[in-house]
Amino acid sequence: MSNQPSSQSPDQSPAAPLRKPRVAVVFGGRSSEHGVSVVTAASVLRAIDRSKYDVLPIGITADGRWALTADEPDRMGITDRKMPSVEQVRDHEGAVVLPVDPGNREVVYSEPGSVPKALGEVDVVFPMLHGPYGEDGTLQGLLELSGVPYVGSGVLSSAVGMDKEYMKRVFTSFGLPVGPYTVIRPREWEKDPSAAHARVVGFAADHGWPVFVKPARAGSSMGITKVDRVEDLDEAIEQARRHDPKVLIEALLRGREIECGVLEFEDGPRASVPAEIPPVTAHDFYDFEAKYIDSAEGLVPAPLTPEQTARVQELAVQAFDAASCEGLVRADFFLLDSGEFVINEINTMPGFTPISMYPRMWQESGVSYPELIDLLVRAALRRSTGLR
Repeated sequence: MSNQPSSQSPDQSPAAPLRKPRVAVVFGGRSSEHGVSVVTAASVLRAIDRSKYDVLPIGITADGRWALTADEPDRMGITDRKMPSVEQVRDHEGAVVLPVDPGNREVVYSEPGSVPKALGEVDVVFPMLHGPYGEDGTLQGLLELSGVPYVGSGVLSSAVGMDKEYMKRVFTSFGLPVGPYTVIRPREWEKDPSAAHARVVGFAADHGWPVFVKPARAGSSMGITKVDRVEDLDEAIEQARRHDPKVLIEALLRGREIECGVLEFEDGPRASVPAEIPPVTAHDFYDFEAKYIDSAEGLVPAPLTPEQTARVQELAVQAFDAASCEGLVRADFFLLDSGEFVINEINTMPGFTPISMYPRMWQESGVSYPELIDLLVRAALRRSTGLR
């Protein structure tokens, strides 16, 4: 089967019957953001245009098994402040297999003791995975080997977008402003934690307390601790290491939290209206519970001057290009008291529920949630896999 991009279904020809492109919505995964991914996928399953696309929901369990799941988004929500899981919507105990064969996009379902069943071909994958083992280039590499187009950034860009240290190094090399940070690598902490501790204390002496201690390769504000005093530093490092053995320490940047969405159109990436995350009074900072459990409200659009809006939009697109991103990105900034914007990070698969900041920014920019999904799927169908 050809992997060339087309505005029609990839197997469509004069002799072939018309059919809708088939979209596999893949969600769940092995990271600590498993539940967030399930919630995100539920929103996409509700909103994707079924008159344009056939949809195949595929869940990845917390231990990494690919499973056939029910197309029932109402079972995939937050209940009693508890996050959902793939197991809640898993249909059977069998496994879903995506062939690693660029000439065969047919997904197969197999159960022990039964003949494998073909589930049909997949034209594009919408990977609604957050965190490692999905958003970090690993799934993207599998899809490249399989020759299946997918929504979002490729292997390198996804990996850079996940690893906050190398993300900042890329931004710095392109002249984008970043805040002060330092990194504790796994072997450093395991070999000589006292020396690593002392180096972070020195960093805090230079830039001031508090500091933020976070996993270098995680998202959704998981594992992050705001540390106000040296006595709490080691516990915060260990908390971050529960999510990632590499730990990032950032200085506190005093200013406003501003976000901006970037979306790839046929003529290139464009920036949305920006949003602002106001101070969260019930939380020490904009942490996981503030984002997903208590649904802290952001301001869309952000109350910025026209000049500030234009500047943050310019920086967001520059960050998208610097990391060679595709499809979509949410870029997060601080607007310092000095008036300077500093980029904190990008997210190559941001939260994607209708109340998440990325869709809300595009809604305010004139792109509805179903239209946003359609634009992303069509962009993926236009691209071939492989070097590009």
